[in-house]
Amino acid sequence: MKIVVTGASGYLGGRLCHALLRQGHSVRALVRPTSDLSFLPPHTDADLEIVYGDVTDYSSLLSAFSACHVVFHAAAMVEPWLPDPSKFFSVNIGGLENVLRAVRETKTVEKVVYTSSFFALGPTDGYVADENQVHPEKIFCTEYEKSKAAADKIALRAALEGFPIIVVYPGVLYGPGKVTAGNIVARLIIERFNGRLPGYIGSGFDKYSFSHIDDVVEGHIAAMNKGRLGERYLLTGENASFKHVFDIAAIITATSRPKFNIPLWLIEAYGWVSVLFSRIVGTLPLISPPTVNVLRHQWAYSCEKAKVELDYNPRSLKEGLEEVLPWLKNLGLIKY
Repeated sequence: MKIVVTGASGYLGGRLCHALLRQGHSVRALVRPTSDLSFLPPHTDADLEIVYGDVTDYSSLLSAFSACHVVFHAAAMVEPWLPDPSKFFSVNIGGLENVLRAVRETKTVEKVVYTSSFFALGPTDGYVADENQVHPEKIFCTEYEKSKAAADKIALRAALEGFPIIVVYPGVLYGPGKVTAGNIVARLIIERFNGRLPGYIGSGFDKYSFSHIDDVVEGHIAAMNKGRLGERYLLTGENASFKHVFDIAAIITATSRPKFNIPLWLIEAYGWVSVLFSRIVGTLPLISPPTVNVLRHQWAYSCEKAKVELDYNPRSLKEGLEEVLPWLKNLGLIKY
């Protein structure tokens, strides 16, 4: 099939392009003119076509979707904080609206697999949620979360109207590939092993659903092949705390575990300083006050529906970290 991937230069989009090509599909990768293409397959691959455009540019989508059968809409602005929060809404909401509109105009597209986020479902303080959860919209920890929750409503409304869309919800992505905001586990491990994060984050009662990047990629492709139109699928994994991540990393590398917990109020203070510094130098901070807001909640989910309907089979956090840690070491980003 001829398949379009939006956000093809991103952490998830790039891995998805590689996997689709391995399965014999013809891939049209939509990237911006300024995108880093180093993690995409080589341009010499006859089944890969690079097209330049932007999800905020409707006309570029019309051209990109022409004569294609499936659209993977993986493009998103993924950051806990931006100096200009309007970008979250123009990309994550406006971009989805443009994709839906362009697909309606493109008669060949039969299916859209839309990459949402666990944030779109909201926190799960004290319980494990499934696809039936709808964001309560009482509070939002980040502008990213707010934009993805609003986009989720647009996608679900389109599904109710008969639009051929399948919505998937990855958990906290980690694994080899790119060290970006979308690979927060790798970034925190780097900070931990380089001594810049000497203790556990908070009390250790946080909980997230960790998803290995390659499991999520396979889940996307399974959604295309087996998913029911109009359905939602959580592509999550093991529910655990970052304390557990650091403990497993210590066991795998035969290094010592952190010996104390860093209180969230101190991390938040550091976040405010980081934001101030970022405004001066123009780089985005690893830790910001919205990040700490996220850390004050739990985000635990069940992927049983995807296991049953898509044959989704996520690996354990230990299995995933046994791959990630040597990868980071080989890159020279950590030592142990």
